[in-house]
Amino acid sequence: MTVYRWEPRRDIESASRKLRRLFDDVEGAVQNGFQNGFHVELGAFSPRVDISETPEAIHVRAELPGMKADDVKVTLSDNTLTLRGEKKRVEEQKDQTFHRLERSHGEFARQFALPNGLNEDAVEANFVDGVLDITIPKLDPAKPKEREVKIGGR
Repeated sequence: MTVYRWEPRRDIESASRKLRRLFDDVEGAVQNGFQNGFHVELGAFSPRVDISETPEAIHVRAELPGMKADDVKVTLSDNTLTLRGEKKRVEEQKDQTFHRLERSHGEFARQFALPNGLNEDAVEANFVDGVLDITIPKLDPAKPKEREVKIGGR
């Protein structure tokens, strides 16, 4: 009989990761399905995104493996960043039989609410090796002006 060491912390972390992934998939499917007016099944493609902030800008990185820059449309309006596109499915060839198809594909749309104070006219985006990098600079904060007020009196 083999004895296995029970490590509850590892098991809980593993279950937590699986649940997080499940909820991410469900959230992506709901966003895609209702925003674009078509039904999206679980497992449909939804790019993973990291959003970070520096004192100068908001940075968005989206993983879009197997896609090209022409496959993606990025829009920014009213502090809402929208990524739209379609990851094409590999077509079956006549002399090829698939035994397993696990890679996800399909149309996607992800929207992200961004903070106020961004320079929407100076957005930059680069697409390299399946990673879309978007930089949205912040507006220079208006510095308060100090004026001396003369005090009248008798």
